[in-house]
This record gives sequence, C-alpha cells and structure tokens, in this order.
Amino acid sequence: MKATLYKGNKTLSLVDKKLEEPKADEVRIKVAYAGVCGTDMHIYHGMMDGRVNIPVTIGHEMSGVIDAVGSDTSDFKVGDKVVVRPLDDRLAKPSDKGFNHICEELKFIGIDSPGAMQQYWNVPAFTLHKLPETTDLKLAALVEPLSVATHDVRMSGLKPEEFAVVLGGGPIGMLIALVAKEMGANVLISEVNESRIAKAKEMGLNAINPIETDLVEYVKEKTNGRLADVVFEVAGVQSTLDIMTEVAGIRGRIVMVAIHGQPKPVNLFKFFWKELQLIGARVYEKEDYERSIQLIDENNLPFSEMITNVEPLSKIQEIFEGIDENPNGMKTLIDCQSV
Repeated sequence: MKATLYKGNKTLSLVDKKLEEPKADEVRIKVAYAGVCGTDMHIYHGMMDGRVNIPVTIGHEMSGVIDAVGSDTSDFKVGDKVVVRPLDDRLAKPSDKGFNHICEELKFIGIDSPGAMQQYWNVPAFTLHKLPETTDLKLAALVEPLSVATHDVRMSGLKPEEFAVVLGGGPIGMLIALVAKEMGANVLISEVNESRIAKAKEMGLNAINPIETDLVEYVKEKTNGRLADVVFEVAGVQSTLDIMTEVAGIRGRIVMVAIHGQPKPVNLFKFFWKELQLIGARVYEKEDYERSIQLIDENNLPFSEMITNVEPLSKIQEIFEGIDENPNGMKTLIDCQSV
C-alpha cells in the first residue's frame, strides 16, 4: 500500500508501507477521500513539530469502506461505509465529568497518532460511525468539519428565526452558516475576502465585507435595532474579537470557535452592560457526528460547493503547496486510492 509522510520542513512524500492486519479491537479502512484542514496546514508549516511524531501520516477528515475487521468488532463488517470521529478518549478520568470529547488526556487521531492520508488505515473500532449505503463518499469526507459546525450551533442554543452573525467565511464559518440557516435562523457572514463572499452568495448565504459596510449598523437595520442573538467568532483575529461584543444584542450569546493560542483583549464591559454570554466550543460529540451524517446523506444543502478540488494521493506535496498558494479555496479532498 501507499502512505504519505510529513517529514518536517514543509515536506511530504509518498512511501510504500506494509498492509497491516487490524488488532482485535480495530478495523482496517480502505480510505476513499481525505480532506485537508487548517490543522493539517499548521503541521505542514512546522507549527506543531513539537507535538507530532515526525515522520508521520497526518489527516483526520475522511471517508471510506471497511476492508478488514478485528476479532472483537462485531458491530462492523467488511463493506460498511464509515467515517472516523478521530478522538481517542480512552484515558478519560472522573475529573473530566463525562465530557470525554474534551478530556484532559485526549489524543487526536491524525495528529497524535497516524492519520488518514494513506490508502488503508487501521483505527480503533470505537471511533467509527456507519454511513447509510446511499451516502456519497466524497461528500462524507466533509462529516468531520461539518460536525464542528453542528457542535458549535448546538452549543449556541440557536433557535429558528433568531439572527446569527458568523465572523469569518472560511470552511468552518461557511458550514456553521449552512447549519444555522438549515435550522431556520437568519444568518449573516462577515468576511473580508471577496472570493469567499461570492462563494457564500453562490450557496444562498447572505454575506458582507465589514471593511466596506458597517457591520453593526447593517445588523441593526436587519433586526430593527435588536442586533444579533448569536455571534460565532470563527476568524480568530483581533478585529473580530473587537466587533463580536458590539454586534451582539442584549443577552446575546457569543460562541468562541476560533483557537486563540495567546490571551487577547476583549471588551468585558459589554458582557456586563448587555448580559452577554461567552460560550466555548471545541471539536464535537457523538450526536454532532450523527447529525452531520444525516445532513450529508440528505444532501439538501450545497455541500458539493464546499469542495474546491479533488487531487490524487500521489500529488501530496503539490496539494499542500497549492493550498498555500490559493487563499480563496475552501476544501481540498485527496483521492486516497489514486496513486
């Protein structure tokens, strides 16, 4: 079989690897498609060299078909379409209060252990979610990032007809907007990249450029002065931290989706003055995956518009270089059987 390896210094290569039988509690997946996400790009840029075990196969957004099963995996059979929820929570402790998806000793498969950018992938069976037979495997590679979005929206407590502002129109912001709109909310994306604004509009979403249009005044106009019920901070920059407390209305909920590695200034007075709530949201839980699988299988949302391009596994280095050179792209998928 063929596998990819990240070797450090923005270098990935395709290597031969022995096909391994699954352990008793594992399955072997014939990987159909793997998506490249922001974390994969951080690894490529060397920002996580202190965490990943170089050389390593990365990747955690994927879809595939079970190729072999271990002796203790009776819930699955060869031929099942599956996706992996890449959280290894086997070291969860009572102090984690049952929230194993964010347990203190959580390991992320595809970062802390080998990932999906290879032809065959052995994973613990407890990470699997079955897909309906009708599911398009190409679209199913979006289940993992879509589950981030479904989790964020669920954590927000968003209700139909509420007004939601998504600060940042990248892949996760776009998926959050789609999920929120599907729930019946009024959704606005705030994004400075004109190509992404155009993409949002192609997908039936409302989007504006806050450099050209005053975001707070625009939302006031759309809400008869009430401002936003929910704000999703997805961009992870100081300007969105500054505006999130301005665009949120009285008792608004702000969901922190972006990862801020360092402390940042936030206008806490606004939390007092408007009784705002700040909600942290990290990865996903089982129910978020099941909801995402349902949405992908129903395929009533323009998920195919999220896929910028599909490239063969054999072009792994060119794939990452191409993403670096195209800031307008949404989601690149890797055809893991094409070598």
